[in-house]
This record gives sequence, C-alpha cells and structure tokens, in this order.
Amino acid sequence: MDDEYDEDDFDEDEVMENAVLCPICEDVTGHQILREKEIGRGVDYLLRCEVCSNVHEMQFRPPPLKRIPFMLTDGPESYMATIDLDADEWLELGDVFEHDDMAWRITRIESDKGPIEALEATKIIRAVALRQDMLRVKITKTRGEFSTPDVLIVEQGTSFKAGTIIDIGVQTWRIRAIHTGEGRTLRGTVDASKIKRMYLHEPPRPERFEPKTPRERRQAWKEGKLGFNPNPILPKEQIKKRVKPTSKRNKKKARK
Repeated sequence: MDDEYDEDDFDEDEVMENAVLCPICEDVTGHQILREKEIGRGVDYLLRCEVCSNVHEMQFRPPPLKRIPFMLTDGPESYMATIDLDADEWLELGDVFEHDDMAWRITRIESDKGPIEALEATKIIRAVALRQDMLRVKITKTRGEFSTPDVLIVEQGTSFKAGTIIDIGVQTWRIRAIHTGEGRTLRGTVDASKIKRMYLHEPPRPERFEPKTPRERRQAWKEGKLGFNPNPILPKEQIKKRVKPTSKRNKKKARK
C-alpha cells in the first residue's frame, strides 16, 4: 500500500471554521463558538470541537500596547503625535500607515543605540514619518547671479521633466536639472518622490525665439507662430539697403 501523499486527495474547497488546537484530538480542528465574551481588548471563547465534540475554553489576549512618539512632517510643518501599536509589531523604514485620515511613510526609527532600519515596537524610542499623499520637493531658483532655495508641495504621483517650463505662483521657470540619489540629470522625467533637489532657471525671454532672418520668418509662418499668412511679405526693415526686388526678366538683345 502506498502511504505517500496524493495531491488528488486534497479538497481545495474544504475550509475549517474557527480552526484551533483541540486538547483531546491533539490536532487543529474546526470548532463551533458556543459563547463569546469580551475581556478588555481580548475575548474569552467557549468552543466545541466538530470532530470529538469536546467542549473547552480558549482565551485570546492581544499583546500590550506600546505608545510611540512620532514626529510627523506635513509639508513645511512638523508636529509630535503619540501612536499606540502592539508591542510585538515590527516597524521598518518605508512602511506606510494611516493616521488622522492621512497616509504617512516612516523615514527614521530611533532606538537606544541610535537610528536603525527595522525594530520591534517595544524597543522603539521615537520614529519620524512624512506625509505620503503629499510630497515636499526641494528646489533652487536661479535668476541671473542670484540663487534662492525654496520648497514645492506636490501630490503623490507628480513627476517633473528636465527642460520644461513650470509656473510657480506668478513666476515662470525652466527646469534646468533634476538631482536624484544617483546624480544630476538634464533630461528625462523623474517622479517627485525620487527628487533630492530640482534646479530652476529663469526662462529665456520671448525675443530670443523671434525669427531674425527672412527664412526664419517664412518658417515661423508655416508653423503658425506668426498667425495665418499664406503669402508672407518681407518687412521693409529686413530688405537690404539699395537692393530692390524685381520680377521683370532681362530681355535678350537680338543679334544683328
């Protein structure tokens, strides 16, 4: 007789309700709940095993709470908040949690030995978290020889492309470069969550893009930059002095 396990004998639709260890069967079996009573944050159950009909009690007690001080940063503002966690819960850098109907991402965990990447809640002295659904992007605005640091508050999922024009308040800037953790880039699109700092320069004045030669003006008309003009007329100021355009052809003199 083959005693090996046969996968075909396993019924995927078979589900045990309230599966716990039965002290008589010495196995995990399904149970019926005969009585349920809340005790503080825990619950006392009176159960009946569905295999041997043994009735026994089971107590469920969650781990004690650990009150952890959090430094929460929402844009330019930061404030302290105390958050209760199960003492045996583990926190890691990058974890996201809900608090005050907002999402927060853990950026620092402090223990009695200093910052650490992951730690059990009962050993955490303090933690720092940034608001996840709003991001704070550091920028440097350069106008002429003067540079000014500033911060942009954007929504989660926002991205920026180097070389494009953006409006900040009533001012217009061009994204000169984007600095990520891997270095600066002068091209490409970067998600706001990966930006360490963004460098903005004053955009070129409109006069810089105005056509300066007859050929550039004709091309600008074709592209619709100067309005609709199917037969562009060369401005007088563009005509060379002492040169008058003429459409008359020189007639050849008849040979004698």
